[in-house]
Formats: sequence, C-alpha cells, structure tokens
Amino acid sequence: MTKILAPDASTGSTPVVLAIQNDPTDPPLMVGQWLAEAGIAVQVIKACFGEQVPAVVPPGVHGLLPLGGVMGATDDEVAPWLAAERALLADATNRGIPILGLCLGAQLLAAARGGRVELGPITEIGVVSVNRTADGLTDFVIGAIGAPGSDIPAGQWHQDHIVELPDDAVLLLTNSSCPVQGFRIGENAYGLQLHPEVDADTFESWAGMADEALERSGCDTAEVCIEFRAAEPDLIRAWRPMTRAWADLVWQYASAS
Repeated sequence: MTKILAPDASTGSTPVVLAIQNDPTDPPLMVGQWLAEAGIAVQVIKACFGEQVPAVVPPGVHGLLPLGGVMGATDDEVAPWLAAERALLADATNRGIPILGLCLGAQLLAAARGGRVELGPITEIGVVSVNRTADGLTDFVIGAIGAPGSDIPAGQWHQDHIVELPDDAVLLLTNSSCPVQGFRIGENAYGLQLHPEVDADTFESWAGMADEALERSGCDTAEVCIEFRAAEPDLIRAWRPMTRAWADLVWQYASAS
C-alpha cells in the first residue's frame, strides 16, 4: 500500500481514505490532491499491480475511493481482485463508511449492492454535460458542485453504464445519453459515472493509447483533447468543491469513530 498524498500537519488528527487503483493510468490525481487539501491522508492499494484488496474495510480507514479502469464491473476473469473490491464496498455501505466511486468505481458500487452494469448504446468521451436531479439539488455533496443545476461540465471516458441502480439508491445526476451519472446509497456512499479526478494531461495521455471505448466512440481525438484542456478550469471549479464536501463526510465519520 502506498501513501501518496499527505495533508498539512497543522490539521491535527488525520482521517484516512483508502483508494483502490484499478488501472495503471488512473491514480487519484486531482481528487487525491483535493482530499489532501482538506486534511485527509490518501492511501492507495494498487490492485492493478497485484496489491491485495481487502474484502472488509480495515481498521483506521474512514473512507473509500474506488477508481476507474478499462474492465467491466464484473470482469473478474480479467481483474481477479474485483470480487474483493465489491465485497469491500458492500461492507462499507453496510457500516455507513463514506465512499466516492469514480467511473468503474461507481459501477462496482452499484454492482456490489445488486445493481446492473452493461455496455451502453452511447460511449461518452470528453467533456459531457450532466444535470442534477431534484434530489441532487438538495444533496449535501452534489449540491456543492460549483456549477448551475443544468449543463454541469464533466470529464467522461466510459462505454459501460449502470442500467439498474440498487433498490436503495437515489439518483442525483443524469443526462440523456447515460441516465445514471451520479447516485447515493445511504447517507455517505456516492457513485459518479464521470472522472472528476482527471486533468487535461492525463486525458491526453489516455487519448494517445489504443482503447476500445475510444475506438467505439468514433470521436475526433485531437478535437476532444483541445476541448478538454479548454474546459479544465471549469471542471476544477465544478468538482473541487464537491470533493471537499465529500471530505467533510469523511471528517464527520472519523470524528464519530
């Protein structure tokens, strides 16, 4: 396990968020930096490099950050650790431990609670707008997004999508191409189909690699990279305050533990 981001020591007692890295190209990136700004230590299990994923939340962990990846949420034959990761997420939701699942991480969270993930009819790559639902407008975390209720810019890179949410999930973000863009289970567990962690440099590096989703999308790679870099300030403005709001949930859970 790697401790990649540490908060300012002046913050005192330090909550710990455990990130699960499912793909070599998708570490915590900007979300990890924003959590560190909030005084939270981010520890990374590099599952994609063979580090073991626990099936239950270890002692001293106050939040989970399951990250993206090219595999499907139930592709256990491709990524054997996914079964343990789904069990870990189920354990966390049962115990009220905060979760922020990103892209594949959101799909894993949904699957862990009985939801269903399938290949979508539309592949979203680049900057795609999402909208808050009525529940999203009043949600503590989603309501903190630094953008209006409609046309919130979001970094996207996915071909699978959640076609059925768990029975106890609340839909918070949506659009016409992919109806489940964000949801909450319980009070503290969030899943986002999008990639708030990704900066323009990382996006361009992804665009430079052979990728099934990119090929399936048929998009102009150079054009979407230009659009993403131009939108980066708006993406940061939107998703940094949301991440900081989720960090508040981590602090609350840590204080009560």
